[in-house]
Amino acid sequence: MHTEPAPSEPVVLHASPEAASGRPHVETPVAYDAILLASFGGPEGQDDVIPFLRNVTRGRGIPDERLEEVAHHYRHFGGISPINAQNRELKAALEVEIARRDLGLPVYWGNRNWGPYLDEAVRGAADAGHTRLLAVATSAYSSFSSCRQYREDFARVLDETQLGGIVTIDKVRQFFDHPGFVEPFFAGVRDAVAGFLDDGVPADAIRVLFSTHSVPIDDARRSGPRDVDWGEGGAYAAQHLAVGARVMERVAAEIPAAATLGWELVYQSRSGPPSQPWLEPDVCDVIEELPSRGVEAVVIVPLGFVSDHMEVKWDLDTEAIEAAEEAGLRAVRTPTPGVDPAYVSGLVDLIEERLRGTRAADRPHETPLGPWFDVCRPGCCENVRAGFKPAAAGIAP
Repeated sequence: MHTEPAPSEPVVLHASPEAASGRPHVETPVAYDAILLASFGGPEGQDDVIPFLRNVTRGRGIPDERLEEVAHHYRHFGGISPINAQNRELKAALEVEIARRDLGLPVYWGNRNWGPYLDEAVRGAADAGHTRLLAVATSAYSSFSSCRQYREDFARVLDETQLGGIVTIDKVRQFFDHPGFVEPFFAGVRDAVAGFLDDGVPADAIRVLFSTHSVPIDDARRSGPRDVDWGEGGAYAAQHLAVGARVMERVAAEIPAAATLGWELVYQSRSGPPSQPWLEPDVCDVIEELPSRGVEAVVIVPLGFVSDHMEVKWDLDTEAIEAAEEAGLRAVRTPTPGVDPAYVSGLVDLIEERLRGTRAADRPHETPLGPWFDVCRPGCCENVRAGFKPAAAGIAP
């Protein structure tokens, strides 16, 4: 007989029994039988571009004429976003590492906005008898678009496929400060700084810019748990700042001359009406003014991105590098994690920590903000425009 939970009990939709308690960290082993690799998706040809952008902006009533203003980024690269190819590589790398550890977990891959879609992946898993899924989303930080929207899509897919009550979907914690994610950024900044110093650029003439996707300020303020005052940029900005500080701390420990390097968090890829405030400053605006601060060389770090997808290839490799050239600056864009062995190993570490029920106190993290939650807290990462929709892997608000 089905009974509704008492009002005082947390409601965690579509969760494994172990995660359904709503505790922040699941510290008991969970017998998952498959991994769900969840990503954004991207077009793979010119004919895909506008249909893909319609998917991304669904429900917002944006006409195709305005979508075409963004489409030229994709058309510049033949209408092909690199993200699907990168996810194929990541899926293969995860499968190799999972097999090496003898974990016996298949990996199903599904996207939110382009094929293969999440519903295809979840149906495929269920058809194979794999009903206890652990999701790994290709996004490291807390915000609506980088966490809650994935969780809402998990719930939507389970409802639309009528697999709710049959399939459960938990999600690994946000991994912004997991060592496997931080290591590639540290190595990239270290190597770029060392290269400039070796070429005779003084340390005080080098600037490090950690760049991430801008989001509306109202959404940023609602990122992360509501019971913490994160400041203007919410948990989203706080997490990036903490990781940037840790990377620079490690670089200075290895290259003493780098201890005085200036750095800051910048934003990119904003969209929406000019009247809507988004997180600033913009990376290109900052680059333009760096010469007036005595800067000769800039290290551009795509801190908010796990791979070289369109926002990296266009907004940084094209626009930001051009801005640096126009400002007379030497510039290096450091690598994203991609399929770096440390990153791939780190993702599988996150999977194992849920399989084993690792205590929160024993989980590795590079900043004081971690380890982040396995089960998102009530009210986390609200979408100001749309409000709360049903979402898996978190306590319902």
